[in-house]
Amino acid sequence: MQLFYSDVFVLPLPPGHRFPMEKYALLRQTLLASGDFAPRDFLLPPAADDATLALAHHPDYIARVSRGELSPAEQKVIGFPWSAAMVERSRRSTGATLAAARTALEQGCAANLAGGTHHAFADRGEGFCIFNDAAVTCLKLLAEGAIGRALIVDLDVHQGNGTASILRHEGRVFTFSMHGAGNYPFVKEQGDLDVALPDGCDDATYLARLEENLTLAFDLARPQLVLYLAGADPYQGDRLGRLGLSAAGLLQRDRLVLEECRARRVPVALAMAGGYARRIEDTVAIHAATVALARQRCWQP
Repeated sequence: MQLFYSDVFVLPLPPGHRFPMEKYALLRQTLLASGDFAPRDFLLPPAADDATLALAHHPDYIARVSRGELSPAEQKVIGFPWSAAMVERSRRSTGATLAAARTALEQGCAANLAGGTHHAFADRGEGFCIFNDAAVTCLKLLAEGAIGRALIVDLDVHQGNGTASILRHEGRVFTFSMHGAGNYPFVKEQGDLDVALPDGCDDATYLARLEENLTLAFDLARPQLVLYLAGADPYQGDRLGRLGLSAAGLLQRDRLVLEECRARRVPVALAMAGGYARRIEDTVAIHAATVALARQRCWQP
C-alpha cells in the first residue's frame, strides 16, 4: 500500500500553537516502526501546481497565497501565519491526496498521511486549511476523464464546509459528511448528505447512523472512487471534538467504510484530516490504526 507524506515540509508555528504539526512525522515513524510497511511504501508527492489548484480555487486567491499577500485577518481565519513553508506544504499535501487517488485507481487503495483540508473555500482558507485537497483531486480526475463519479466520505468531526461549497454544483461528486452539530463551523454549508450529531455522541449511536447513511451515500453516488477523510477528532479525548467515540469505535467506523468500498469494488484514497487529542500519542495511534486497517481490508483489483 502506497503512503504519501509531506511532513518534511513543516510550518514554522509560534510556541504554544494548538495545531499538532508534529503528528504527521510521528505517524510516519509509527507506521514504519510497525513492520507492516517498508521504506519504499512511503513516497514524497509532487506539489499541486497553479493550474491544478485553479480547478477548485480562484486564481487570485492562489496568487495571493503564493506571494504572501494574505491580510492579517485572512491569516487569523486560517489559523496559520503566512510563510513560504506554509505554501509549499499546502501544495504538497494537496498533491499527496491527488497522488493517493491516482494510485488507488490502479491498486485499490492508497493514503495521504496528512490532508483532509475540507474548510478551504474557492476564494479563502479557514480552520487550518489553505487549499481543498479533496475538491482539487476530484475535479482534476474528472477533468482528465480518469473517473466519471466520486464520493467524498467526510468523517472528520467538523463539517466539510469548504468542500460542500466548492462542489455544490458539481453533480458528479457526492459529498457525505457526518459531524458534530454544535461544533465548528458554526454556520454549515449544504452538502449532498449531512448528518449532524449531538455533543457526546457515543459509539453505538454514531455507528448506527453511519451504517444507515453510508449505504444511502453509496447508492446515490454510484462512485468510481471514494475519498475517505478519516478524522481522528470524533475521539472522546479530542480537545476540539465534543463527541464521545472510543478508539475502538473509530476503528469500527473505519471498518464500515472500508468494507463498503470492498463490497462494491470501489477504489478508496484516504486522508487523515483532523486530530487534536489531549495526548498527541492518542491521535497518532488512531491514525495509524486507520492506515493499518486499510492495508488489510481494502479491495485490490
